[in-house]
Amino acid sequence: MIEHHIDIPTPEGAMNTFFVHPDEGGPHPVVLFYMDAPGKREELHDMARRIASVGYCVVLPNLYYRRTREFVMERTEEGFARMFAMMDHIDNMAIVRDTAALLDFVDGRPECDAARIGAVGYCMSGPFVVAAGAHHPRLKCIASIYGARMVTDRPDSPHLMLDRLRCDSYFACAEIDKYAPKEMIDTLEASLKAAKVPYRLEWYPGAEHGFAFPQRAGIYHKPSAERHWERLFALFERNLKH
Repeated sequence: MIEHHIDIPTPEGAMNTFFVHPDEGGPHPVVLFYMDAPGKREELHDMARRIASVGYCVVLPNLYYRRTREFVMERTEEGFARMFAMMDHIDNMAIVRDTAALLDFVDGRPECDAARIGAVGYCMSGPFVVAAGAHHPRLKCIASIYGARMVTDRPDSPHLMLDRLRCDSYFACAEIDKYAPKEMIDTLEASLKAAKVPYRLEWYPGAEHGFAFPQRAGIYHKPSAERHWERLFALFERNLKH
């Protein structure tokens, strides 16, 4: 595989990005990888490499670029407070603008088949992939993995955008998740049904928020993590390779 660390220009600054793709056989379908709240880091680079290894160009931007090029989250009370402050300076429409810059980037890369694009978002980026899919119909599929803030009282709440979503969608929900409790997911699913959009929502019994991250000590749950990979690859295969 070939890896790049690049800056993607946006009207709001340079979005530093990890870009990885197979070294032969292209152009390849594209997966936009939206980070979780602890930030773009080597753990996520490894996950991007896993997706790339089965035939995709993977684009993993630092969504905190407006404030910092690097964010290292410490699992302390102060560290969590800093993380939430970083989260709160981004809204869904900012990500819609960032996605436009990502699409411009892949349009200009010969390694990328920009007619076949999907997206995956973890944690805080669950809402972001919904917003991206709703506002950029070029996306052929999206996956939200234990997405937080999927239902809010804001006008840009993801559940209010679902009637604009036309792509195949997958929602992985952890049974134990204070950031996405069952009542929130029930509202999300009712909204999905009302919008009549193609989707699959799946619960992961016994799994906690963050279960897919190998370095999340005490939370990583390998059976659930591997099931999420199986679902992701099936979603991408179905929508991006046929």
